[in-house]
Amino acid sequence: MAAAEGGWCFWKLLRFFYSLLFPGLIVSGTLFVCLVIFLWGIRLLLQRKKKSMTTSKNGKNQMVIAFFHPYCNAGGGGERVLWCALRALQKKYPDAVYVVYTGDVNISGDQILEGAFRRFNIRLIYPVKFVFLRKRYLVEDSLYPHFTLLGQSLGSMFLGWEALMQCVPDVYIDSMGYAFTLPLFKYVGGCRVGSYVHYPTISTDMFSVVKNQNVGFNNAAFITRNPFLSKAKLIYYYLFAFMYGLAGSCSDVVMVNSSWTLAHILSLWKVGNCTSIVYPPCDVQTFLDISLQEKKTTPGHVLVSVGQFRPEKNHPLQIKAFAKLLSKKGAESLPSLKLILIGGCRNKDDELRVNQLRRLSEDLGVQDDVEFKINIPFEELKKYLSEATIGLHTMWNEHFGIGIVECMAAGTIILAHKSGGPKLDIVVPYEGDVTGFLADSEEAYTETMAQILSMPAERRLQIRKSARASVRRFSDQEFEVTFLLSVERLFK
Repeated sequence: MAAAEGGWCFWKLLRFFYSLLFPGLIVSGTLFVCLVIFLWGIRLLLQRKKKSMTTSKNGKNQMVIAFFHPYCNAGGGGERVLWCALRALQKKYPDAVYVVYTGDVNISGDQILEGAFRRFNIRLIYPVKFVFLRKRYLVEDSLYPHFTLLGQSLGSMFLGWEALMQCVPDVYIDSMGYAFTLPLFKYVGGCRVGSYVHYPTISTDMFSVVKNQNVGFNNAAFITRNPFLSKAKLIYYYLFAFMYGLAGSCSDVVMVNSSWTLAHILSLWKVGNCTSIVYPPCDVQTFLDISLQEKKTTPGHVLVSVGQFRPEKNHPLQIKAFAKLLSKKGAESLPSLKLILIGGCRNKDDELRVNQLRRLSEDLGVQDDVEFKINIPFEELKKYLSEATIGLHTMWNEHFGIGIVECMAAGTIILAHKSGGPKLDIVVPYEGDVTGFLADSEEAYTETMAQILSMPAERRLQIRKSARASVRRFSDQEFEVTFLLSVERLFK
């Protein structure tokens, strides 16, 4: 009797949900249509607003080209791409209006441009309008201790909305990797959209880290110890990768900075017909002016690291390997050594990381042999590279590595991580000769540094010559040619 009553209740419940099916579909369809009409109305309003804003004094409409780069004053390799891209477009399209969406609200546009010249030796030909965004905090990783990828991506959509409401461009280029802004500008703003991808927001390598339960800066130990949490995070990654692929596929033009990035973007975005490699611009010629002869103003050797103080750059590995090298120095009679870490600090989180690195140096007893140079001018960077024997780079799966190219052009023997762009594109043999070295562990870095320092000066000189010859393909001039060729379809 009880079983019969239970069965009857089940079928009654089933009929109840079935009765809600068609009303639910009608309501959902109505809401969807209302949303489409609402967005279409906003698009029409934005198009009208754009026409009124872009009419010049002679009555002609001026093309507006906008770059989305919330950290344009950060002073890293991505920022160098931004300024070189703007300079290249201004040469080809001098009559256009150029806009940069930035979150650097505590500094003026003139100061930003002066900073670009001071750090990168780049002056733009024509003025640039800066649209200052107040909601940049929405893309800060510190705001999302959990589900960081999803939080930052959703935050970028709100930041993109703020940008779109202030200025509607004809051509929109995301030059910092915020793919979720692309459908917003394309379908709501009615823009032709392009993207320059420095590093995919998510990659298949990240899947393998979680799948193999390896600890990393983006995979906490408490997750790796729990099989259920690891599986849940893997599902989250797959769902996010699907959404990321949909957003990225909206791009009319996709440029990537290396072979490693290309493979991941093709896998995720699936837009091979409009995707091409555009190597980042490196100020190769300026560094080639440095003499290759070993000129020692002080005894011993200088080791340098060039890169922003971000967690993925893995500066602790450099300090630990250097400390081990110093402990070997006495036994192997190596000369006196100095490690100089050069990089940009974008915010308080980066400054905190530098303080943590200082404490690490103290804990390892090498604080007197390690120096930090923060946001230094270009000429000072050039000076340190001219004096250095070894250039260190320790990021796993670095997308490209402009600092690596600069070191090689300056005649510094590079020691980079055996992965990503450095392995596939940069530290590769040139005409059969060695151009640098790769390592993938603390011990390997220590051993390779000792090997380089113990080489005869003539052998180091030969490696420097080969490295210099190999990096000419990463010059500003090569970038301008490939960049303009890639974005050409945005202007047809």
